[in-house]
Amino acid sequence: MSKILVIRLSAMGDVAMTIPVLYAVAEANPNDSFSILTQKLLIPLFINRPPNINVMGVDTKATEKSFFGFLGYVLKLKRYQFDMALDLHGVIRSRIVDIIFHIHGKKVFIIDKRRAERKRLVARPPKIIHPLRAATDCYADVFRNAGFCFEESFVSLFAGHTENREETAAIFGVKKGRWIGIAPFAKHQGKIYPVEKMERVVQLLSEQENLTIFLFGSRGEEERMLSTWEMKYKNTVSVAGKYALDKELALISVLDVLLSMDSANMHLASLVGTNVISVWGATHPYAGFYGYRQRADLAIQTDLPCRPCSIYGKKTCFRGDRACMNLITPEQIIHKINNYLQAL
Repeated sequence: MSKILVIRLSAMGDVAMTIPVLYAVAEANPNDSFSILTQKLLIPLFINRPPNINVMGVDTKATEKSFFGFLGYVLKLKRYQFDMALDLHGVIRSRIVDIIFHIHGKKVFIIDKRRAERKRLVARPPKIIHPLRAATDCYADVFRNAGFCFEESFVSLFAGHTENREETAAIFGVKKGRWIGIAPFAKHQGKIYPVEKMERVVQLLSEQENLTIFLFGSRGEEERMLSTWEMKYKNTVSVAGKYALDKELALISVLDVLLSMDSANMHLASLVGTNVISVWGATHPYAGFYGYRQRADLAIQTDLPCRPCSIYGKKTCFRGDRACMNLITPEQIIHKINNYLQAL
């Protein structure tokens, strides 16, 4: 029996993408134990996990924010007597863990982030783009390099569990008609569809019969904006800032479809087997961060020679017009949603 430390500290979407791989590995190797080191606030993601998975929380925003605070935490890991470390992050903090493990004679396996390929993908035109290896496959490579054999067996966090549907019905009522989720925000501006256009999408959907719209966002400004939409449009419910992560996951799992940006919400839906219609701007599915087992034909994007210009959506548009998002019309999005629903 081996004790393995798996490292993926952030962000929510990236940590979510580790789950299909981690759960599959753990189920295929029941005699080994896996402890994933991540942010404390992300521990609720790991619901219904195999019994040989443990989640360890670190707080790099507070107690472990400083170098010495984080180092102190890492040094305490020695007491767990791990046999190896699998670094799925490849950043300064995770490399500190790698170094400590090396010093103590432990094996370390580190993700290949393919930085040169990513740099070419987001270069200014002219360029030829092609799909990079998916992030989940890169995570799987680390486990296989460490000697673990497994198949892609993950389906959903709620596979084999029915309590999510019962819980959702208790909170939101019995499902009638079609339920659509809309998650209009992302961490970086380059990944956000113009708010006024997204509101138009909400308006047009709210005018359709037999549809209930659930709006997803974080506390604060997003919560306030979505509450305004909830009041303006019928059959529209904002869940922003109202429920814990496990409750939101349960709701997402019973949606007919989720409309999302290239954001953590796309990956949350992927964890519960819900299809996502995703809107892409500065970023691109080719970068490897498309939702796990999501349908390629459900991505909405504009074919421009400058795309993608960013891996994470942080960069300022060098054209200055954000054409990649502004050329997508609300009617295009509605058409995609309606076609999807009609095919169900």
